[in-house]
Amino acid sequence: MQDAEDRNREEDRPFFEAVLTPYRSLSPRGFMIFMLCIAAVSFASGILFLSIGAWPVFGFFGLDVLLLWAAFRMNYASARRYEEVSLSAHDLVIRKVSPGGKSLEYRFNPAWVRLVVDRVEDEGVVRISLMSRGETVSIGAFLNPDDRTSFAGAMVNALAVAKAGRI
Repeated sequence: MQDAEDRNREEDRPFFEAVLTPYRSLSPRGFMIFMLCIAAVSFASGILFLSIGAWPVFGFFGLDVLLLWAAFRMNYASARRYEEVSLSAHDLVIRKVSPGGKSLEYRFNPAWVRLVVDRVEDEGVVRISLMSRGETVSIGAFLNPDDRTSFAGAMVNALAVAKAGRI
């Protein structure tokens, strides 16, 4: 009896797990350096315009810096979203977490799920989605094409293992 329970617990343990996060090329330190450079250039340009008597222009240079800072902050806020993919012998779980922390969870039976990978010749993988019983869930939409291609390959292999029962 104990052996059967141990086997069931072993089969329910995920053998494939991935956390997908958006890529951001500019680190927080890089962002600070970039903003300091932009602010210095804008301030110097504003002083130049102020010295020739065009004092209203000085304020617009500050406004440009503020708008650029706000755009980058919104970009970094959207980077807090992520997706978790967990695959066991009997369950495929996709958990999507928004930047605000709100999450949606999708569950599929690996035996019935179909992985659809859309490719474009020049770009590689452009879309990865899972379909089962009329429900379609797109995953990794925020990934760059190379990461989507890599994840699609790993997901294809993991689903093949789950469907073959070779866990």
